[in-house]
Amino acid sequence: MKYADIIIDISHERLDKTFEYIVPDELENQVAEGVQVVIPFGQGNRAITGYVVGLHDKPEFDVTKLKSIARVMRDSIAIESQLISLAAFLKRNYGSTMNQALKTVIPIKKKENEKLKKEISLNISLEQAKIELTELLTKKNHAVGKERLLKELLDVDVLDWELATKKLQVPSGNIRDLEKKGIIRVESVRTFRNPHMHKSEAMHIVLNDEQEAAAERIKADIDTGRRKTYLIHGVTGSGKTEVYMDVMEHVINMGQQVIVLIPEIALTYQTVMRFYSRFGDRVSILNSRMSPGERFDQFERAKSGDISIMVGPRSALFTPFANLGLIIIDEEHEPSYKSEVIPRYHARETAVYRAHLSGATVILGSATPSLEAYSRAQSGEYELITLNNRAKGQDMAAVEIVDLREELKRGNRSMLSHRLLELMADRLNKKQQIMLFLNRRGLMGFVSCRACGKVLKCPHCDVALHLHKDGTMKCHYCGFTTRATKTCPSCGSKYIGSFKAGTQRLEEMVKEAFPSARVLRMDADTTKGKDGHEEILSAFAAHEADVLIGTQMIVKGHDFANVTLVGIVAADISLNESDYHSGERTFQLLTQAVGRAGRGSEPGIAIIQTYQPENYAVVTSAAQDYNGFYEQEIAYRGLLGYPPCSHILGIQVSSESERDAASQADILANLIRKVDPQVIIMGPQDAYIGKLKDVFRRVIYVKDQDYDRLVKIKDSIDSFLLEQKQYRNTTTWFDFDPINTL
Repeated sequence: MKYADIIIDISHERLDKTFEYIVPDELENQVAEGVQVVIPFGQGNRAITGYVVGLHDKPEFDVTKLKSIARVMRDSIAIESQLISLAAFLKRNYGSTMNQALKTVIPIKKKENEKLKKEISLNISLEQAKIELTELLTKKNHAVGKERLLKELLDVDVLDWELATKKLQVPSGNIRDLEKKGIIRVESVRTFRNPHMHKSEAMHIVLNDEQEAAAERIKADIDTGRRKTYLIHGVTGSGKTEVYMDVMEHVINMGQQVIVLIPEIALTYQTVMRFYSRFGDRVSILNSRMSPGERFDQFERAKSGDISIMVGPRSALFTPFANLGLIIIDEEHEPSYKSEVIPRYHARETAVYRAHLSGATVILGSATPSLEAYSRAQSGEYELITLNNRAKGQDMAAVEIVDLREELKRGNRSMLSHRLLELMADRLNKKQQIMLFLNRRGLMGFVSCRACGKVLKCPHCDVALHLHKDGTMKCHYCGFTTRATKTCPSCGSKYIGSFKAGTQRLEEMVKEAFPSARVLRMDADTTKGKDGHEEILSAFAAHEADVLIGTQMIVKGHDFANVTLVGIVAADISLNESDYHSGERTFQLLTQAVGRAGRGSEPGIAIIQTYQPENYAVVTSAAQDYNGFYEQEIAYRGLLGYPPCSHILGIQVSSESERDAASQADILANLIRKVDPQVIIMGPQDAYIGKLKDVFRRVIYVKDQDYDRLVKIKDSIDSFLLEQKQYRNTTTWFDFDPINTL
């Protein structure tokens, strides 16, 4: 007799524990770790689902009180014990229920309908088929469709039904007649949905000396069984992707699989095309815009060994490869690698742990590494590899800083400086391409009264409404929409308006200044369709536009050889965020943006427009001086006790009752003081957005150099909440080393 530890499929803190069940003899061969099962639960024995997270031969409780598993879910995907261990890691280190962690590492739990295709083949010998065709041709009014079909099957072994009925124009009735006579057979076979169909000639790039040295260093360690985490710090255009591919090929030739993480869907197109050109159909992708059927099929292809490489954002890390040998995280500094839903895990640390479980190598790559990764490379925890030159020997783009304060003095109130306009005219005349970067979406103008200063806010969220081109004001958190007002609701003044500094406005200004220029805009509004990013990027790559205007997504990882001018329209926006990451994010964005220029045969130039030309993040990014920036930023972090010099645990308490949220936050702050008086506590205080969708939110920040110490505080709060009977209408969740202000 076997016994199973099962966690039930309900995301609730008070049910975040395992329950022991008997495995019936008839199900013993079907029940394994990770399988989803149906079990009787509670006094009424209602049927619910759960996951098997452990199996053992001896019961821990009185057998007479144990219930039996009812059945195994037929449409569930079995997961490996390794992924269950990964879920336990997420729960322990980031704070969540085990069930929430399991649902993170098993993003596809339910089978989608299998996609089938019909194939036609001969059911008789070739000699017999020739006889049948001859007899058919002797008939005066023979079916032409049958003739075409038999002739085709004499040349090919298997014919796709759609090809036969559409290209050969064989009526389905003709096919059925031949099938009834036993001349052909029609079979339904499973086909996998492939989100990227791409055919091209095999590509092999010869590495330069610097790239080859980097690749050989990693491959030598792999061959000798040393599994490490490497940080490749390469300037923009240094060819990090080519190094990745060389190591990937080595690992695949060893019979192992590779996961490649990219920060967001906008980067999928060019990156996947490179991998397809090198590795063909052994590559697949995952992204949030794929249909459930497409995502399901990619996981099935990974499990069956049909593919060797999975490319995608954060969730691709949980691809069920049986023999994982390499994990690559490209642009590892990107904040999108940190989950914003529970469990709030970071893909970098989670990848390192998964590599530890599977005996794999990890490669992190960036032109602007995160301070966390670079400090670990400095300490020896990661191995640092540096690429100092562009892959094809091009010079880095020249950079000019334009002081917008001087532009205002000269009477220029436009978003485009005189110098940028001058260079744009020159590049358009030379038929070269231009990229203009603005870190804002749409018009994104907050509406305020110039008389009394009132900012119009959403009635359900403590955030400003934003004016859109259609004359509406919208809340970008809850979706509340109302018509734009012409008078101030507070003082009645008519002097009410918005600050307009978005991509739509920038597009309008470019078209006004250069009416003949072909302009593309790429932001969250223009890429809502499934293939929105790919369509815009491919059009720009094909020189169907002269100017590409966009938000952050246009400056990350793209390689356009004809772009010789990059304009950074408003460098200060990210610099003025109320977040300790603001300097780092500004440096990264500016450096990445500058790196888009001059990647082809023509030299490039970048213009940084700013009101703070003396800021160290602006100065070092213009000089492409990562080490100079790192030394100043790490000193600042150390002085104030911010990551990576210390760790922060963010705790958010929310409730529809403002009083209850405040009271619960006070109770938890006092609990922390009793559990560990040595840690630094900040708060409780209102969250960055104090009210969201009519829910009030309070936050506590706990700071300490010891991460495990913060984990113990999280565990103490978890235990307290399980026993607490007061304030059960409040919700509490955790965020370790938050990327964004809570």
